[in-house]
Amino acid sequence: MITVALLAVASATCEAAGPDNFEGDARRGKDLVKQYQCGVCHDIPGISGADGNVGPPLHRIGTRTYIAGYIWNSPDNMADWIEDPQKALPGNAMPRMGIPQKDARDIAAFLYTLK
Repeated sequence: MITVALLAVASATCEAAGPDNFEGDARRGKDLVKQYQCGVCHDIPGISGADGNVGPPLHRIGTRTYIAGYIWNSPDNMADWIEDPQKALPGNAMPRMGIPQKDARDIAAFLYTLK
């Protein structure tokens, strides 16, 4: 029984840390999602007041195959998307928010905890 409990705790810890082999701080990313007010446009679980209806809801974004229905969903692609969505897919509805690369990587790490 103790082994099962330890595995459950270890699994939860790994999931909360974000994706494997990706440099990003999921905890800091959660704070940055609030700071950049991503919830004005997106419904984001675990973020108080993040109930926007302009962009897609971000529930389970860490399990989706594509970003914006077009770009393969990987941690690096997610960070690139957050940093400059217009470069990634010109003309899409998400504006460039001036998010630097480090912040984009931390936000991506947080988003990958949403499974």
